[in-house]
Amino acid sequence: MPTSCEKISKYILPLYRSLTAKELVEKYNFTQVNAAKKLGTTQAAISQYLTSKRGKKGIRDYEKIAPMVQKAAARAAKQIAEEKMSTEEFSTSFCELCNELREEKKIS
Repeated sequence: MPTSCEKISKYILPLYRSLTAKELVEKYNFTQVNAAKKLGTTQAAISQYLTSKRGKKGIRDYEKIAPMVQKAAARAAKQIAEEKMSTEEFSTSFCELCNELREEKKIS
């Protein structure tokens, strides 16, 4: 049986990466390659995030969690663009988001 972290990583992490990637590319003019490097993923994944082929699938209660994830993604993108967040720190920021979602009882 998958742990809750595994379930969250399978569904919420792609959403978080997707929203962060969109911010980096659309607002901060990152290339897909540069966004991929900063997020620790591939250019192909960024392309799929930008075309909504990846990132939102299979998420129950999407409307309930989307505002918090969007806010965290915007904050992360800004810090990445200002070179105040590394790839490792981006990964840690996901754990912080997960904890916030749990505290707010948006996820279990």
